[in-house]
Amino acid sequence: ILCNCEEGDPGAYNDKGILESDPHTLLEGLMIAGYATGSSNGIVFIRHGHDGPIDRTQEAINQAYDLGLLGENILGTDFSYDIEVALTGDSYVAGEETALMEAIEGKRAQPRFRPPFPAAFGVWGKPSTINNVKSLSYTPEIISNGAEWFSSIGVNRSTGTAILCLNGNITYPGLYEVPMGLTLGEVVNDIGGGVPNGKELKLLQTGGPLGGVLSSESMDIHLDFDEMRSAGAILGSGGIIVGDEDVCAVDLTRILVAFCQYESCGKCFPCRLGMEHLLEITERIARCESRPGDLDLMRSVGGTMETTSLCGHGQLGFGPIRSAITHFEADFISHIEEGKCPTGSCLGPKHVPKNTRPFATEFVPGGQNG
Repeated sequence: ILCNCEEGDPGAYNDKGILESDPHTLLEGLMIAGYATGSSNGIVFIRHGHDGPIDRTQEAINQAYDLGLLGENILGTDFSYDIEVALTGDSYVAGEETALMEAIEGKRAQPRFRPPFPAAFGVWGKPSTINNVKSLSYTPEIISNGAEWFSSIGVNRSTGTAILCLNGNITYPGLYEVPMGLTLGEVVNDIGGGVPNGKELKLLQTGGPLGGVLSSESMDIHLDFDEMRSAGAILGSGGIIVGDEDVCAVDLTRILVAFCQYESCGKCFPCRLGMEHLLEITERIARCESRPGDLDLMRSVGGTMETTSLCGHGQLGFGPIRSAITHFEADFISHIEEGKCPTGSCLGPKHVPKNTRPFATEFVPGGQNG
């Protein structure tokens, strides 16, 4: 049983919050999953450098062994189960299930071709099941209170709770657990306190770098997987970035694309080359130097990535651009046709990863590009 706590999204910290506050709940969920599937081993996969979650989880594992809750013949039964922590380097793609297994085996974190699927051929060739921290941590409570209790929370097919990370231009940023079914307006205004300093809400970026960009007119959308997908967004990692009236949708999109291009593992051509082309075009638009047909070219490249990329990183890579163009066409038109940024934020220095192509970097006098 594998637990995915890679959590490479810069705007999400819900898994870290669970592991730092109550890692024993996760371990109990892992043991239940192991007992149910006949597994003998559990692995908690955590990104290297997340020292708090690593230390707390390892301490909880040691305590469980000391109490006889892990190891051979647990509590005098025939059930034996071991749990360990596995670390990975800084790789966003390592959160993909097969890339995670490659990293555990000491290989480069790159997705595998499927089939075979993890349930048949997983870590070290053994059948493996992968779940996230939240799903496994739910398990003890669901068993204690019953499936009907859990299903009574939320709406439609989106039951249970959502763990959200509110960031950006919001009065009360932080980590919140809320029932599924709340509207984005209730989350931002009632829980997060709204946009500070008397400014107007302009946009929400949800679900991590591969998620969607929504306008202030989307505040009636519910925390519902199907409803958010229909609006061009995802709940994803639970991260929600709030942008006020001074945020340029083009500049935000450029930042998201730069992150995704930087984190592409490079194994498949559609993602590796596609993300570079998308970054090149968004950089041009942000500099008000776009060429005729740039938007159509991005749609063409994005469509190819969606249908031919090996994993979700490439398949979802065009999502932020599509949703931003849909909800903030005026910002793009201002850059393309009028040659100006409506907020002026695109006139400042561009902060981009250091290993992007030359067109995505700023020249530093006396230094190096990057």
